Amino acid sequence: MYSKEHQLYLKKRKRNRFWIRIAQFSIFILFIIIWQLLADHEVINTFIFSSPKKVWNTIVGLHQANNLYHHIWVTTYETFISFGLATIIGCVIATILWWNSFIAKVTDPYLTILNSLPKVALGPIIIIWGGAGMRSIIIMALLISVIITIINVSQGFADTDSNKLKLMKSFHATKTQTFFKLVLPASYKTIIGALKINISMSLIGVIMGEFLVSKEGLGYLIMYGSQVFNLNLVISGVILLCILSAVMYYIVFYIEKRLTK
Repeated sequence: MYSKEHQLYLKKRKRNRFWIRIAQFSIFILFIIIWQLLADHEVINTFIFSSPKKVWNTIVGLHQANNLYHHIWVTTYETFISFGLATIIGCVIATILWWNSFIAKVTDPYLTILNSLPKVALGPIIIIWGGAGMRSIIIMALLISVIITIINVSQGFADTDSNKLKLMKSFHATKTQTFFKLVLPASYKTIIGALKINISMSLIGVIMGEFLVSKEGLGYLIMYGSQVFNLNLVISGVILLCILSAVMYYIVFYIEKRLTK
């Protein structure tokens, strides 16, 4: 049974979270209202900036044409494929780098260079390698997200408490035992943080890939809308991307809460 003070603390914390959600939702609603008012009073050019009503009508039009959910599904599928592959590949390579310090020191400058390299510059090469299809999009997403995952997870492994590592050595623990009993559990928060970054990086990579080669997906909608000067379609695609990104983030957040319990 919680003490009275602890119960009051929990109630205050719950109330604080409630008002934060209210404030966040209010900011969004206020933004929509101001945007529509500016459009109605012709303060902004709706051909360039669109308006909430036009965006809504565009999304409804996509729904009625049976295009909306197909494009959302294609982008979602590509993102989760890229996210899963990047997480597995990144964690495996980070483990190898922790296991062998020689390889880690040799590859460190290359990881830094690859991380800073604009991946769009590799677009033509990726298209030649993977073809004008989903394979090239996933390769683009992997190039963006894998390096980030390797660097973050490797840093988490390296930040393991040195005193605990010495304690494991004093007990004559093997490297395998040290990794699974100490390093991996100690890096749990870092790995979860890497997953949160990875899901957004994968989505960015997928959209960049769709800009280059795709004929379906939200990235394709945005690119097509810009080519035919349909700014309503462009802004609708951006808003759908924001919603999709938020949903993916909260999926990872939910998984984190479940694993924490």
